[in-house]
Amino acid sequence: MRPRKAWMLVLLLALAQLLAVASAGAPDEDSSDKEDAIEEDEEEDEDDDDDDDDLEVKEENGVLILNDANFDNFVADKDTVLLEFYAPWCGHCKQFAPEYEKIAATLKENDPPIPVAKIDATSESALASRFDVSGYPTIKILKKGQEVDYEGSRTQEEIVAKVKEVSQPNWTPPPEVTLVLTKDNFDEVVNDADIILVEFYAPWCGHCKKLAPEYEKAAKELSKSSPPIPLAKVDAIAETDLAKRFDVSSYPTLKIFRKGKAFSYNGPREKYGIVDYMMEQSGPPSKQILALKQVQEFLKDGDDVIIIGVFKSESDPAYQLYQDAANSLREDYKFHHTFSTEIAKFLKVSLGKLVVMQPEKFQSKYEPKSYVMDIKDSTEAAAITEHVVKHTLPLVGHRKAADAKRYTRRPLVVVYYSVDFSFDYRAATQFWRNKVLEVAKDFPEYTFAVADEEDFATELKDLGLSESGEEVNAAILDEGGRRFAMEPDDFDADALRDFVTAFKKGKLKPVIKSQPVPKNNKGPVKVVVGKTFDSIVMDPKKDVLIEFYAPWCGHCKQLEPVYTSLGKKYKGHKNLVIAKMDATANDVTSDRYKVEGFPTIYFAPSGDKKNPIKFEDGNRDLEHLSKFIEEHATKLSRTKEEL
Repeated sequence: MRPRKAWMLVLLLALAQLLAVASAGAPDEDSSDKEDAIEEDEEEDEDDDDDDDDLEVKEENGVLILNDANFDNFVADKDTVLLEFYAPWCGHCKQFAPEYEKIAATLKENDPPIPVAKIDATSESALASRFDVSGYPTIKILKKGQEVDYEGSRTQEEIVAKVKEVSQPNWTPPPEVTLVLTKDNFDEVVNDADIILVEFYAPWCGHCKKLAPEYEKAAKELSKSSPPIPLAKVDAIAETDLAKRFDVSSYPTLKIFRKGKAFSYNGPREKYGIVDYMMEQSGPPSKQILALKQVQEFLKDGDDVIIIGVFKSESDPAYQLYQDAANSLREDYKFHHTFSTEIAKFLKVSLGKLVVMQPEKFQSKYEPKSYVMDIKDSTEAAAITEHVVKHTLPLVGHRKAADAKRYTRRPLVVVYYSVDFSFDYRAATQFWRNKVLEVAKDFPEYTFAVADEEDFATELKDLGLSESGEEVNAAILDEGGRRFAMEPDDFDADALRDFVTAFKKGKLKPVIKSQPVPKNNKGPVKVVVGKTFDSIVMDPKKDVLIEFYAPWCGHCKQLEPVYTSLGKKYKGHKNLVIAKMDATANDVTSDRYKVEGFPTIYFAPSGDKKNPIKFEDGNRDLEHLSKFIEEHATKLSRTKEEL
């Protein structure tokens, strides 16, 4: 081979090696894509494995483990299933675990076997919510997918017996203990009952559905009391006449009836709360005083108004009238009665009298020591309650959060400081209260009270007084929710008098809790704040649909897209405003717009802002809200641009 050819051959071999190395170090696009695809397939396989893990029903010591993912699939074809909802940290659950495992072993031997499962309610939140689990452990039985509450003890013997009973082919749920009332049987049942609790509900109402199982449990419990206390329900949508007759405007509405007379129910809405409340309500509204010493102790050490009826005996007609009146106010005041002539002499009254008086700490030289009413056969219960309510507050009372109902009369002048009537601090508390008394005696048309600044810290903050630096602060709460704060200054009777006089002459500006006024408010839904409530909602020339919401409210969040669509639908109507307001951060400056839950929606018609119409329909969708607007709008007209 010639030298030149040899050299060329060496060069070609070297080039070939370089190309081979380069090719090995940088894979082609097809190779890279294949590797990516393999990786993706591996990830999908891992996800599928995770899904399979969730769907797989595992077992622990004979007890099946269910979760949000596998629950419905597992129970779908089962006749009977025993369930325990537990929390890993719950001490009672840990104690119950060995017993539950024994139950599982026993029911596994049943013919046919009955599955026993447990659910971690802290991680499987969807199931916990679905079955209204609020405590641990919660035991439930499923019969063909239908929930059966278990209310017995947590013992193997009792639980197994109940599950076997429910598993029988011919087993049916026991009939409801709650009575069903209609226009045909209402008067007969209610008029004959010494006491009965009646729920007025709407079939579509979420709150009613939540109350239903608790109400039925309470009905069962109270049916065992001696004497039994019946619970009943009325479908207020079907029985419209009954709903109107008892002024039912929201759901659920609960009322107590005593021999046909209706009284408000203000108690809890869960089983044990309902039971305890109704047991207390079933007792006499007034307690008998036997000894004079009790009355003397009320006067010397008492902290509340003293109400005593003085009668000849229980057969005295005046006593029966007094009992009827006491029933209507029993939640707000403590009533007493006596048949003692010694007590009558001490009170300086004859038999058949009602005495209302204050304990010594609230008495003053500016007011009578007692208010006496003569109860005759012709006296109506309403007159007795009026006498009680009129005289239960002293000239300057002690306002507390627990008795807010007593201080609803407006205007209310409140003086805030460290109020403490215990022995060590009574003198200091009375020092400031006496200064308020000097002013209160000259303004009988107003209600005056002292209040502890810590108890009403939120109210002081809303008034802008929480950081005033003063030992004593004052404010006036007026009609319509308006509030007036006294400028921080050294407090004395003259300063308070000047403040009240300025209010009476209309020289004070109200304090309004409000978010900042939006700079851009041209969206389909106008944002209302405390400072703009009057100018937008109370505009006499426009119809306004106003939604009061809370930022944390789930129902409000669900409504938001629907409400925005509603705003867009009516955006072209110049005489109609769709608006919303965060009622937790802003004052509603008219008491005609009561907000007791979220969301609350009112239609404020033009020319009649003092009579807003509340949206009561449970279907808060675009169709029903539009229908509500069309029904109540005073004038719907489009802008020129749209026409």
